[in-house]
Amino acid sequence: MRAVIRKTPSSKLLASAVLAASCSLLSMVTHSAEGWGQSTPGDQLGNAKALGADTWMRCAAQMTAPGAKVYELSHIRSNTMPKSPFGVPLDYAFRGTVGLPGTLHAFNGESVSGEHAAQGTQMDALGHFGVLSEPWDGAGDFPVDKVSYFGGFSQSEVKPSADSPLLKLGVENVPPIVTSGLLLDAKAYKGKGERLAPGDRVTKADIEGMLKAQGLEERGILPGDVLFIHTGWGEKWTDPMTDAEYYAMGPGLAYDAVQYVGEQGVVLVSLDNPFTDPVLRGQLQGQAGAPEGTPAGLPFAIHHHNLSQSGVLQIQNSRLSEIAADGVWNFCAMIMPLRIQGGSGSPVRPVAIGAPAP
Repeated sequence: MRAVIRKTPSSKLLASAVLAASCSLLSMVTHSAEGWGQSTPGDQLGNAKALGADTWMRCAAQMTAPGAKVYELSHIRSNTMPKSPFGVPLDYAFRGTVGLPGTLHAFNGESVSGEHAAQGTQMDALGHFGVLSEPWDGAGDFPVDKVSYFGGFSQSEVKPSADSPLLKLGVENVPPIVTSGLLLDAKAYKGKGERLAPGDRVTKADIEGMLKAQGLEERGILPGDVLFIHTGWGEKWTDPMTDAEYYAMGPGLAYDAVQYVGEQGVVLVSLDNPFTDPVLRGQLQGQAGAPEGTPAGLPFAIHHHNLSQSGVLQIQNSRLSEIAADGVWNFCAMIMPLRIQGGSGSPVRPVAIGAPAP
């Protein structure tokens, strides 16, 4: 005669908590000796090296938590969504319904033109940004042969000609991201419930303060985590676009924060804004300088550090208002960029699975 064990909601909750704690401990033991946020010769993965069995286990703990639900963290792509000034606008052309003579079939289709990896919710590959050893003064041709990239790759190794795809560090090298995710609510913590202003910087101290305020201090940030930060700027994303400010300015990460998240082993960071970098009103038009604390010659220092220095992927234009409203601070994240050979980025559909706060 076999004993029958009945799984009650409380036993499921306990099992999930035990699994999550075990996975976190495993992650800390497994990766404690790793040097995260560093560029090593020949590396095309960066902090994505942290992904693996232990991050999948942490993900499983969140998916099986009682009350867990799915959150879409991307915006719907359309011809009327906000358009980035840094990329060719998308244009979806929808074809008429057609059929095949002698059959019962009818089918529809569409085509798309434009820079799909620079519009909407999209991921930057590590090869999206390179760096010069000294600032270009704008005279003559751009010294492209002097550009270097994450992993110590040279321009000739990454993009030897203007019409070449990326031969190294392209988005096809990004592995499937299945891992634990954290959401930090900067609108609630730093903004006191108000949307952060253009140029506002989320600092290392803010990140540590949000971890404490949201009950995540003991867990902390683990190698392999993806980190989403809700600033409230995403409230300006409307479709059709009605607020031209969305792509003209915005809050972002401070330089000490981007260094910190790389050192913690974060695989990917994303905000509900178009830049990840803080951008002051008038900055893009040359009417204002970069925010305080920005290193000289690096007005987009967050892009620079994540992609060319620490190997941290980025997603722009995340949709975070719903998951933030539900207080889902810890979740399973599944993020799959398209495997575009030599692409500097990709459209992406990040999904979170986690349980709303009781």
